[in-house]
Amino acid sequence: MNMAKQKIVLAYSGGLDTSIILKWLKETYDAEIIAFTADIGQKDELDGLEAKALATGASKIYIDDLREEFAKDFIFPMFQAGALYEGQYLLGTSIARPLIAKRMVEIARKEGATAIAHGATGKGNDQVRFELTAAALAPELEVIAPWRLEEFRETFPGRAEMIAYAEKHGIPVTASAAKPYSTDRNLLHISFESGMLEDPWFDPSATSNKDMFVLSVDPEDAPDQAEYVELNFEKGNCVGLNGDKMDPLTVMERLNELGGKHGIGRVDMVENRFVGMKSRGVYETPGGTILFTAHRKMESLTMDREVMSLRDSLISRYATLVYNGFWFAPERLALQALVDESQKNVTGTVRLKLYKGNVIGAGVQSPVSLYNPDIATMEADPTQAYNQGDAAGFIRLNALRLKVSSGVQQNAK
Repeated sequence: MNMAKQKIVLAYSGGLDTSIILKWLKETYDAEIIAFTADIGQKDELDGLEAKALATGASKIYIDDLREEFAKDFIFPMFQAGALYEGQYLLGTSIARPLIAKRMVEIARKEGATAIAHGATGKGNDQVRFELTAAALAPELEVIAPWRLEEFRETFPGRAEMIAYAEKHGIPVTASAAKPYSTDRNLLHISFESGMLEDPWFDPSATSNKDMFVLSVDPEDAPDQAEYVELNFEKGNCVGLNGDKMDPLTVMERLNELGGKHGIGRVDMVENRFVGMKSRGVYETPGGTILFTAHRKMESLTMDREVMSLRDSLISRYATLVYNGFWFAPERLALQALVDESQKNVTGTVRLKLYKGNVIGAGVQSPVSLYNPDIATMEADPTQAYNQGDAAGFIRLNALRLKVSSGVQQNAK
């Protein structure tokens, strides 16, 4: 009686690495390989994937459109939290990995697979993100990471060996030195790393490197005429632009168009990977940069000071959890509950001016605004809500500990 072959679900992009891994897994494990590609907004990178995966040896391939789920259940909750990693990175790659891994787990269970596999290297963050998600959602599944296996690394010490293997097995891949860097694109951003970018002195903004960028024009080439856009918010989520109702996916697509047109959202940074090393990344996040700015301005009008202070004190922690792959961890879910509560009054409209890489505030209004011009005015307060004379006692009480400390220091001299 023939035993059924082991089934392995592979996160498949169609690039050189995952194409080689697909064939190698099938041969090495004598397994049935089910390829999976998540459509999370990478556009033309999906063209021809089904035929390519089947020709390479996959028994079937899932190409699932997860863009709506990505926008609604991952991007928007993260932006409600104001997450920003190390003060610059809007977490475009980080937030996509838990969704991809979640769907992999679902497919593995549906297909009766015993393992999932990915092409992330042993030096990067993605291996951690994929595997922490799998551990949280399906701890019974084995995870195969070929780049961490000595046998695989010995067989493929470099790209030349991988290309030769592809040619030998008739695997259709395109590998070129014309773009000596790697990219990762989705609905929120595109990232560029490695290759020439590993030199932190290399200038990606130089005129000679304009062709590298995909989602945005060079700010210097952006229109000379500024463009205004209004973002409509309900409970911390953008629900429309310029008064037109939109779902999260449409909001992101439209903001990407606007931001890209005006050269918005480029970031070049050296960041700290979870695995311990520093790495250099260049990012384009046009729509996300507009949304992030608008959301913060909406909060400034509608969020209580102490609630904002508490939430802001947790931004670094929340962003680090996302970056490190703990999206489905109980501490991230607990933080999200606090974030959700903080957003219940973040409702209204923000007007922004987009101009040559800049996102400029141009007005904000809300039916639940906490800003009262009668109280804030430098003229006479018609409400009598604030007595300027009270400030003297307020200052004396807050100065008391400073005076005591100063006295102690002077006596010690």
